[in-house]
Amino acid sequence: MPTVLRKDGFAVRIYFNDHLPPHVHVFKGGGQARISLRGETEYPELVQIEGMSNKEAVKALEIVTEHQIERLKTWEEIHG
Repeated sequence: MPTVLRKDGFAVRIYFNDHLPPHVHVFKGGGQARISLRGETEYPELVQIEGMSNKEAVKALEIVTEHQIERLKTWEEIHG
């Protein structure tokens, strides 16, 4: 599971053996959020939160939204 982005204490990761639709796992402290990348013309969507505050989850979504296109390309590189 490579870390594909680090920002503001968050680590954004994509699992090698993960499933569709394209998504990332964002970690901060002991918490995690799963965010769907959706498509280039749609905004990412928060799918699941575990052990992360709402404020942290919103920040995770903001970070992924800022880097959505790059993460979609990374997903394609990893999963083909």
